[in-house]
Amino acid sequence: MKKQIIILWVVFVVCLVTTVGLWFAMNNVNPEFEEVKVTVVSSETKQVVNRKTGSRTNFYEVKVRYEGEVYDLGNPHSAYEYPEGKTVKAYLSNGKLYANEEGVKTATPVAKIYFGFLFATFGMLMFASIQTSKLSQKNKEEKEAKIKEETKVN
Repeated sequence: MKKQIIILWVVFVVCLVTTVGLWFAMNNVNPEFEEVKVTVVSSETKQVVNRKTGSRTNFYEVKVRYEGEVYDLGNPHSAYEYPEGKTVKAYLSNGKLYANEEGVKTATPVAKIYFGFLFATFGMLMFASIQTSKLSQKNKEEKEAKIKEETKVN
């Protein structure tokens, strides 16, 4: 079991180092995009409520028209900035429209891999911590059982 835990921690460290490297790679990416003017077709806020905690999360759905076609606008930070009929600035990249340059960057393959490793790193941290705790608890129980057994013999 000790070897498995060491392997888990090594995998965690590898994930962490890879995540940091990918963060730098993601921030150095200069994706190709074009700044364009689009017309807002619709915008709405959808709110999701977590039943356990009662917390609310807003999701913004904004549809825009560009060159006669309707697109979903990626990465809007609110729906209020996009009233119907308003002409706004958007960023066209790989056939998709984004509300800001940040949206273009986070849609790149490097960014998607980065986010995957980020979640994997947190997952590995949790899993390795839990397994280490279980081993510690098991060792403690074995030690206590051994002490009880020795006191019975004496």
